[in-house]
Amino acid sequence: MSSNRGSWLWIVLDKSNLVVIGVTAVAILATRSAAVFFCGAVGAVSCSLSVKVVKLLIRQPRPVLGRKKTYGCVEPSNMSSAAYAPLHSRMPSTHSASIGYFATYVLLASFYLPLHPSIPGGETARIVVPIVVLPLASIVAMSRVWLGHHTWAQIAVGCAYGVGWAFLCFRVWTKALSEHGQKVEHFLDRLLGWR
Repeated sequence: MSSNRGSWLWIVLDKSNLVVIGVTAVAILATRSAAVFFCGAVGAVSCSLSVKVVKLLIRQPRPVLGRKKTYGCVEPSNMSSAAYAPLHSRMPSTHSASIGYFATYVLLASFYLPLHPSIPGGETARIVVPIVVLPLASIVAMSRVWLGHHTWAQIAVGCAYGVGWAFLCFRVWTKALSEHGQKVEHFLDRLLGWR
């Protein structure tokens, strides 16, 4: 696989965070849905930030032979590994946590939330979207190992974290915020004439 690392696919996988942010922004703007905003902006960002806190507790560095250095950092010669690891540990993988979050939340939303009127394809979207999202999310997560950024354990823990965070956020949305989100949507619709 290393011979293909300069191909467009490897570049896209390496920068998958930017691709996911872009697709999320388009989904938020296209649907103007409070639920999509909550999932994409609030849930995903809080997942990404909270997993960084977990990294402070689980001090495991990137793979030894990995090609990526954390934010360009190399362990300073005057700093011990024990002092360096808490600042630059990579367990769990933030990419895997975020993509695990998105895949799980999309699956839950597809099966349990009412279909938003702005979602194209109607009821077919409930089936098509998970069929597309789940394999893509798996490829993104596995690419973190293929690219040498993480170990399989870091990916597994990241995905598990993202799945758990998605269930938590989905519960918060369905039990506490959904009704308020609908009110905000209706207010903005009237104010801005979106629909």
